[in-house]
Amino acid sequence: MSEAFGEFGARPGEETADLPEAFDAGLYFIGQVRTPWTVRSDCPRNSGQSDAVCTLAVDPRFAPALRSLAGTSHLIVLYWMDRAPRNLVVQQPRHAPRARGTFALRSPARPNPIAVSVVELLDIEGGRLRVRGLDCLDGTPLLDIKPYFASTDAKPEARVGWREAEAAPEAEINGGAAGRGAP
Repeated sequence: MSEAFGEFGARPGEETADLPEAFDAGLYFIGQVRTPWTVRSDCPRNSGQSDAVCTLAVDPRFAPALRSLAGTSHLIVLYWMDRAPRNLVVQQPRHAPRARGTFALRSPARPNPIAVSVVELLDIEGGRLRVRGLDCLDGTPLLDIKPYFASTDAKPEARVGWREAEAAPEAEINGGAAGRGAP
């Protein structure tokens, strides 16, 4: 099964896989993400690059699930990157010097294009949550909303080997601090 790349386009060094004919699970979209971005080229590369206020428009049948979120400062939002290709197994990011395996990247192009962002919750009005910290196109399907617990969700010791290796030349220039959590 071959899937078109659409807006993504294939880059040199990228590899695809044939996708299974049948799905293993089903999902319910609980709403839509409303953002100011309608084309991929305008969308931030990651959620940390935007201060735009966006809206999580929750389907009315799921609105009761928002109960008790008042007073919450941050949320984990999962959403379905519905316009991303699903058959890339090796990708060449525009901003990176070499190709990487899909599971080593945060790209939306993946077998299950589930994206996750930690967002700041600004307010709740009915089934609409105003948030800051998203990086997706307007109309993106919303999968889930969870409270962010700093005590259990933050992992300051987390590392990504290839990113630390690419930061190594910078570390040598800056006295060895890069990639080790030093300020």
